[in-house]
Order: sequence, then structure tokens, then C-alpha cells
Amino acid sequence: MDEREAIARSKEGEVDGFNWLVARYERQVYNLALSMLGNTHDAEDAAQDAFLSAYRSIRSFKGAAFKPWICRIAANSCIDKMRYRSRHPAFSIEDNPVEPKSYAPADQPEEVALRTELRSFIDSKLGLLPSDLRLTVVLVDVQGMSYDEAAQVMGCALGTVKSRLSRGRRQMRRLLCADKELLPDKYRHYI
Repeated sequence: MDEREAIARSKEGEVDGFNWLVARYERQVYNLALSMLGNTHDAEDAAQDAFLSAYRSIRSFKGAAFKPWICRIAANSCIDKMRYRSRHPAFSIEDNPVEPKSYAPADQPEEVALRTELRSFIDSKLGLLPSDLRLTVVLVDVQGMSYDEAAQVMGCALGTVKSRLSRGRRQMRRLLCADKELLPDKYRHYI
């Protein structure tokens, strides 16, 4: 089955078609949500909300590519969760930082620790960006989308993506430079 067939089957109400789409894009949607929200619990909820919303409205899908559409829904779900969190702050003992990725067994423990520390530091600074800039940086720099794909996901013009990315990168540089001493030694000269 390919993407077009899966979309057509989904529109006809076949769950197998939609399950194929979920299997193909679940990792990208989850990683987008994790980068936007900063914790696994909220990322899982946002990804699930995105796929439920997509399932409910698949019949209205008119695009040729499913990826920008589902990423747009996921991004909106993340923005909704961030708005909710800002209005209803909650503190929990169970709130965990982003879990480190598994590494190849050949990696030295020091390297794993450095990468984990760097990832945590960057994620904490990324979380300080306004949601529109954070989404742009995540889509282009973290997810590796092209400017055109990011514009589709964000529902804005290509120039808007470029300007938000420029502002987001500039703010990230400022935030990282402000706490440069917290960066591992080998990365300080990049800032």
C-alpha cells in the first residue's frame, strides 16, 4: 500500500488505511510534539490528539501529501497544550525531562553523558522561545523539513517561515550565549 491508497481507503472508512498512515508518521509526529512540549507525557497526548483529529476529519483532506497535513494538526495540538499549560500551571513530581535516546553500545559513557547534557540544555532554551518561533525552529532545524514543507505545516507564506526561522535562531543564540558556561566544553566555541 502506498500513501495515496492509504488516504483513499481512509476516506472510505477503512481503518487499515488510516493505521498505515499512523504507522508511517507516528514517529515524526511524536518527535515534533516532544520538541515542542519538552516532556514525553504531553508529547504522547498531543500526538494521540493529532491522529484522532486527523481520523475524524480525513474525509475533508484535499491535499496530495499527508505529512504536512498531519504535522499541521500536531503543531496546533501542541500550541493548544502550551496555551493550556500557561493558563493552568501544574507542578508534578512525575514531570520528567526529555528521556535520552538510546545510543550504540560502542559509545563511551562520557560521550553519552555529554550528548544527553547538551540535548537537555538546548531543549530547555528551546522551550523559552515563543510558540511560533519554536515551531519554526523545530520543523526546520530539528525535523529537517524544507522551508516549503514548514510553510505548509504552519499555513503561512515562505517568507514568514524564513523570517521566523531567522528570529528563532537569533533568539536561540542569545539564550545559549547567556548560559554559555553550562555548555559542555567542547561545544562552547560554536556559540
